[in-house]
Amino acid sequence: MRNALLLAVLLAAAIALPWAAEALGQPATIGLATRILCLGIAAASLNLILGHGGMVSFGHALYYGLGAYTVGILWEHFRLGEPIFGVIPGSNELLVTLPIAMLVAGVAAAVIGALSLRTSGVQFIMITLAFAQMGFFLFVGLKAYGGDDGLLVRRRNLVPGLDLRQPDQLYWLCLGFLVAWLFLQWRIVGSRFGRVLEGIRQNERRMAAIGIATYRYKLAGFVIAGMGCGLAGALTANELRFVSPDLMAWQKSGEIMVMVILGGVGTLLGPVVGAAALVGMEYVLGGITENWQFFLGPILLAVVLWAPGGIMGLLGRGARRG
Repeated sequence: MRNALLLAVLLAAAIALPWAAEALGQPATIGLATRILCLGIAAASLNLILGHGGMVSFGHALYYGLGAYTVGILWEHFRLGEPIFGVIPGSNELLVTLPIAMLVAGVAAAVIGALSLRTSGVQFIMITLAFAQMGFFLFVGLKAYGGDDGLLVRRRNLVPGLDLRQPDQLYWLCLGFLVAWLFLQWRIVGSRFGRVLEGIRQNERRMAAIGIATYRYKLAGFVIAGMGCGLAGALTANELRFVSPDLMAWQKSGEIMVMVILGGVGTLLGPVVGAAALVGMEYVLGGITENWQFFLGPILLAVVLWAPGGIMGLLGRGARRG
């Protein structure tokens, strides 16, 4: 009951944020919060396989970038009036681009997962990283879509009944998708499928010994996580109105993983809290010095050493003491 009340209060505060930002004369905060929501979805999707399946994917940003590029490429072909490969028409409708972005990311995750999940440990980490870098250099070389300079999305996608040119409406849309994704993930984790993933994380050999097809479960989780990250990338493309290969670089994968660790691995809200903390520190420290990464490092090190449960772990211990 207490947790449900806390979630309701947090959701109400999140809904009211654009109004509060306008009232305080800080409209730029809405864009910053929208970025946090998008990254929160990406981090939560990684948490599904990292925190519950024990799969340390260091190439998760590949699906983030694929989702973003899907929106950008569909927009570019819509603008030019030229079908992709002469067959697939472009689109600027969110109800079209978003499912396609998730599908593209899911197919990529299925192919990569089918290969990489045959390994484990350091080999798995390196293979996921290698695939992500292959995707990065592929889009760097695609001069038709901007290459290293990226691709401009001049207009945000259209949604019936909404005007995404208004920052508050885009924020509420992203908030709705974040809530929906967290609810879906909560149901997945609480299901038989989620319990099997947890068992695989704890002892995969034992799960295999009792007749569980661990490879299939891991692959299914990997694909779901990829689709969630594709959703985050598609929303990010609308928020930034720009896509570039940097969205799928290894640094972005590391950033998403840091969000999960910082907020709390295996917790529902931890990745979102971690995204808010990391983006917030970047914003605050970046306003003080251009060498803000120098100060961010010790902060992250302190969290890892003295708060292994992340920020959510610290909050949980504080609540129990209170």
